[in-house]
Amino acid sequence: MRTLLLRSLFSAPVTVAAPKADDVALAQVGAELEARARRLFGRSITIREVDAGSCNACELEIHALNNAVYDVERFGIRFAASPRHADVLLVTGPVTKNMKVALERTYAATPDPKWVVAVGDCACGGGVFAESYAVVGSVDKVLPVDLHIRGCPPRPLDLLKGLVALMDKASEKRSVPPSR
Repeated sequence: MRTLLLRSLFSAPVTVAAPKADDVALAQVGAELEARARRLFGRSITIREVDAGSCNACELEIHALNNAVYDVERFGIRFAASPRHADVLLVTGPVTKNMKVALERTYAATPDPKWVVAVGDCACGGGVFAESYAVVGSVDKVLPVDLHIRGCPPRPLDLLKGLVALMDKASEKRSVPPSR
């Protein structure tokens, strides 16, 4: 036991280096997102992430947006603990029967204007869980979905590009006059 302890104290740590983010692409996408959000809202956008029954791979990528590599708060993107403060709902995973009512209540608690983004293959189409007895289906079977971001799981840069596309779609809706 002592030998093992001494060996671990004097050996180098076995870790994997952090992935090298494409700093130029990240800065460009982040600046585009911040500009669109400020033009659309006059402030930053707030996101509420909802796990409707996923395997947590998509959550790991969403949480990576807040780590030191991506640091999306510098672009004006904030995550909220309450749907009452959110502009965007990021929903991951297929909607399970146990989460259907909770997801509907979260959507109802989110103030207007609100957008729903289905993140990952499971949220977009059910993924490998599509035929499970415990699954209602994809997110669009329960809520109106404004944007689908596919991938298993989607990379953080893809999530940011999806949010830019969502801001473009939202600004187009606002610029079109209502039909009479």
